[in-house]
Amino acid sequence: MLSSLGRRTVVTIINQGHEGWRLSFGRNPTKLTPGLRLFIPFYHTIQVVDTRETSVAINELGGFTADNVPVVISGSLFYRVRDSYNACFSVHDFQTNVKNIGTSAMRSVVGHFTYDDVVGDRNKINMKLHDTIGNTIEKWGVDCTRFEVQNFKPHNREVEKQLELQMQAERERRKQLLDTQAQVNVAEGQKQRTILESEGELQSQLNRAEGEKRGQILKSEGFLQASINEGVALARQIDSVAEALTLESGEKPTAEIKLKALDALLQLRRLEQLKAIAEGEANSTYFFGDESRRTGSLNFYDVDNAEKWKQSLRERMGSTISS
Repeated sequence: MLSSLGRRTVVTIINQGHEGWRLSFGRNPTKLTPGLRLFIPFYHTIQVVDTRETSVAINELGGFTADNVPVVISGSLFYRVRDSYNACFSVHDFQTNVKNIGTSAMRSVVGHFTYDDVVGDRNKINMKLHDTIGNTIEKWGVDCTRFEVQNFKPHNREVEKQLELQMQAERERRKQLLDTQAQVNVAEGQKQRTILESEGELQSQLNRAEGEKRGQILKSEGFLQASINEGVALARQIDSVAEALTLESGEKPTAEIKLKALDALLQLRRLEQLKAIAEGEANSTYFFGDESRRTGSLNFYDVDNAEKWKQSLRERMGSTISS
């Protein structure tokens, strides 16, 4: 508050939160702090400044936004006197000029923002007004503490109706964008699902093929080992039969004797197969000894003689093993 004391008294009181400046015949200003101070009528003139934070209201100010929407805006400007000397002597009636600066700045700044920007976030326009007004009144020793937009609305009902239609169209557009994005996300999810399923199926087939491959390898190795074992067993049988054939002579089995032993083992295998065929229920095969004699072949198919020879060979092998 800036005022000139009009009462003619010898002393005056400067209240707490205020500062005063005393002029002698309109010059030589002297700062007066809160308390009881000398005041000589006709000689002294005193101006008192309120240094507390103060607000000034700016009501129903018309303007246009950046998108040419006519609006009505109102707000409150908060300020504090920092330098009472400049507030008294650098500007005439700083309170009125601060309000005028706030009015012109608000009309100017609102033109830099669109209607949606102001409605969506008023902090931006508040900060812009704070900086614009503060830079202007700073030289007067006054600081703009903050600016608050209190009311912001279209200029008339017709403009408000058009804005409602525009906002509805914007909401519909955003809804369509969200729906489209949702469909894209679903399609992308299905695509990724198909890719993962195909990759899983491929990996499953590869695993099955690898398992079959290893199974075949193990089976072939088993067959090979079985063949080796059968060969070793056959060689041992040949050695046993050869030793049985040379038991009486006491000679060491030669290659010829081992060959005869192999031939004997083969004939025994054939005899066992023929016996199995003869004992079969659906057997229709018959063997005749006379026919074999007429052909001049060896008498290996004479069953009775072969059985006797087989029994004799087994006895010899048994006596060899026991000795």
